[in-house]
Amino acid sequence: MNSFIEELKWRGLFADMMPGTDEQLNKEMTTAYIGFDPTADSLHIGSLIQIKILAHFQQHGHKPIALVGGATGMIGDPSGKSAERNLLDEATLLHYVDCLQNQLSRFLNFDGNETNKAELVNNYDWMKNISFLDFAKNVGKNITVNYMMAKDSVKKRLTGEAGVDGMSFTEFTYQLIQGYDFLHLYQNNNVRLQMGGSDQWGNITTGTELIRRKAQGEAFALTVPLITKADGSKFGKSESGENYWLDKKKTSPYKFYQFWLNATDDDAERFIKFYTFLGKEEIEALIEEHKTAPHERKLQRKLAEEVTVWVHGREEYEKAMKASEILFGKSTAEDLVSLDEEIFLEIFDGVPQKEVAKADVLGINIVDLLSEKSGFLKSKSEATRELKGNSISVNKEKINEVYTANETDLIDGKFLLLQKGKKSYFIVKVI
Repeated sequence: MNSFIEELKWRGLFADMMPGTDEQLNKEMTTAYIGFDPTADSLHIGSLIQIKILAHFQQHGHKPIALVGGATGMIGDPSGKSAERNLLDEATLLHYVDCLQNQLSRFLNFDGNETNKAELVNNYDWMKNISFLDFAKNVGKNITVNYMMAKDSVKKRLTGEAGVDGMSFTEFTYQLIQGYDFLHLYQNNNVRLQMGGSDQWGNITTGTELIRRKAQGEAFALTVPLITKADGSKFGKSESGENYWLDKKKTSPYKFYQFWLNATDDDAERFIKFYTFLGKEEIEALIEEHKTAPHERKLQRKLAEEVTVWVHGREEYEKAMKASEILFGKSTAEDLVSLDEEIFLEIFDGVPQKEVAKADVLGINIVDLLSEKSGFLKSKSEATRELKGNSISVNKEKINEVYTANETDLIDGKFLLLQKGKKSYFIVKVI
């Protein structure tokens, strides 16, 4: 069996392939592509598997092409959707395409003189000058309506299985346009294989059928499973339903790191195979080590490190790790004071806070600050009692009755973190 397919199988990233795919990959360096539709100005972690597949493909000596769907993004893929996608205006779409092209260029090797260096293409470049009549005559006549309606992505929408009855003609044409992409890349870029999620099987095989009928050629399909959590729930969204984005302006490296760090043991065991480039022996050793002391969460920590470094770089990972250690009490007040406002507020998201004038924070008696000035504690007597009981901390460090805050104690020059015991926090924002 081809080494690339073996790699996918042991990692649990193989769903299906057309007959002959294995032989094609063994025969010669093969060019394959995966499409990414520009539905936002950033990819999210749901796209990481597709990026990872292309990276593995290149590492095994083959040539990857990442297609950004400037044309298909105007239509909307019905696969796995229960409702019609809102169509974007052209200016927004082109901006999204540019953002995704820049993002994808970070994950694959596009440089050098190697014959298998990666390429980026945009299907708008070859679709923009094709008229509807030309497309209907030269492409549409090669695929029957019966063939298109037999695809799951269409059938589920037409029968109401996807939660809604019917689909527009616009979405119905999506598989033809994607099929034409495959034909174009087959004829112009020597592409012999299209890869994607298992929900793309129908769209991909429409392409192979179009190549067979239109170009009398042979092309192949390979799909990977759709990723869910071990409990079957949706992967890649927060509890509030928000995406985790690859752009740090939309999801900070700290939040990104925390997503992987908080994986369950079952998920971490699967995800470390899916989302890292660690070898089989190292991963198996990590899993066994984790089982002997699961409370240490070594598997989750390694997973979070590998994926955060891959997406955001070593420096951002170090910052995210330091921020995480602050939350769990494993760092110094100096580490806390060095945080910027955004990361500090993310770490202590949901902690009550109050704005207090600088004159009522700096240099004043700590009992007054804890009680009257901030309202963190109910009274001066409670503040005195808690201080004597050694249960009050400022910026994660224990204090006593003689403590007074000064300018150098302020986090990013504007915050003071008060704490009672291990879990009761309060933020003073100095104004």
